[in-house]
Amino acid sequence: MRRVDGERTPGSKLLLAILIGVALAIPLFSVWLLVYDRQSQSEQAAASITEGWGGPQALAGPLLVIPYRATASETVIENGRSVTRSRDVMRELSLAPEVIDLTTDVRPERRKRSIYEAVVYDAKVTGKARFAFPPDLARHGVAMADMDLARAELRFALSDPRGLGANPTVAADGRPLRLQPGGGSNGGRGFFAWIDAAPLNARPLTVDFAFDFRGNASLSLAPQAGDTRWAVRSAWPHPSFAGDFLPTQRRVDDRGFAASYRVGNLALGRSLVSTADAGAPGTLDRMAPPSRTDYAAPAPARDGNAIQTAHISLIQPVDLYSQVNRATKYGFLFIGFTFLALLMFDIIAGVRITPVEYLLMGAALVLFFVLLLAFAEVIGFTPAYILASAAIAGLNTAYSAAVLKSWRRAWLIGGLLVALYAVLYILLSLEAFSLLIGSLLLFAALAGVMYGTRRIDWSARRGEVDAA
Repeated sequence: MRRVDGERTPGSKLLLAILIGVALAIPLFSVWLLVYDRQSQSEQAAASITEGWGGPQALAGPLLVIPYRATASETVIENGRSVTRSRDVMRELSLAPEVIDLTTDVRPERRKRSIYEAVVYDAKVTGKARFAFPPDLARHGVAMADMDLARAELRFALSDPRGLGANPTVAADGRPLRLQPGGGSNGGRGFFAWIDAAPLNARPLTVDFAFDFRGNASLSLAPQAGDTRWAVRSAWPHPSFAGDFLPTQRRVDDRGFAASYRVGNLALGRSLVSTADAGAPGTLDRMAPPSRTDYAAPAPARDGNAIQTAHISLIQPVDLYSQVNRATKYGFLFIGFTFLALLMFDIIAGVRITPVEYLLMGAALVLFFVLLLAFAEVIGFTPAYILASAAIAGLNTAYSAAVLKSWRRAWLIGGLLVALYAVLYILLSLEAFSLLIGSLLLFAALAGVMYGTRRIDWSARRGEVDAA
């Protein structure tokens, strides 16, 4: 292959195509930033949609808290001597139920504002708990005579009490209790009731309760009983089960999901009885409210005092921003394969391609990802992908016909783009095998290019030698 005077060598043409491809990294990186910015706006819009409704909710309780009198000793220095004094203090004994049966019915709803969407829900909780003093209560250093059973509190925790519905009902041994806001004498989130726990001296105490609450995105329960049984059902068909405990049984289909949990206090690593200073934050109050925009499950507990939860998220079936972001990462492959095809026409077929033509076709390929993001926010990812890929493939095919001076050659460029878009969609759909499939396709493409260019004199040195 001879080099015509004034014409670039095949090697210089390759280098020029690479430099233009590298220059297109700047707008491609700008598309990544655009996706991130639109995702942030979507999260802010979702937070504004759910504002005032109730955040991701976490439940705990009921817990029976009984004040008792204890003796505290302190050592002070008086006149250079250590003096130990004793004084009476009030402390609190927290008693978790032996058994609790909970049923939660979650009714989801999609809320929209402009092109943005959030998932909110109404939930109804019904349950029954049984409290009883353990036979080894004396081991905890609490005597029955020191407890003020008449001033006991029955506490329920809800991470975002703004979502609590009207008129919750709680009854102890069939007697309705009057409910108060907050977490009892130590503050906190949720509601509580004063109760006379004197019947516990003779028999177990049974508590029935029911309440409604609103939330969004996720729901979790912090089990504390000796035997926690939690049944959850919902019409939402896309749940994600996470947290420290997974359901023992679950069903997920197009009609929704149902899940059953069973957790014992031995799995929790926690006794049913605990003591603390009066007014100190209890177990329920250490449960921080989840973030409004954080739809992920809470981190697993790492010590015996950490709150352990069973967590259910009502996830969106398609996160279009993550899919567009993944698609954008393949942008260099689109540019590389298209430029390679143009380069082959330039070197082998003798059709001269100018740097401006490379640049315009590369810009169209970058524009595909902008169109994909813009359409996906309105009509969904799959229709947007079809529409954007058809538009860019058609545009570059028509432009290639003018550049390559042949519709036959242009259809080869169009077919290449259609194949690339089809392969990219498959890679996005088969997330688990995307790396394997992509690697095999790249290997096949590289082998084809090496075979097709095996006789090309990239520096045109051999032609000059032959001429000499």
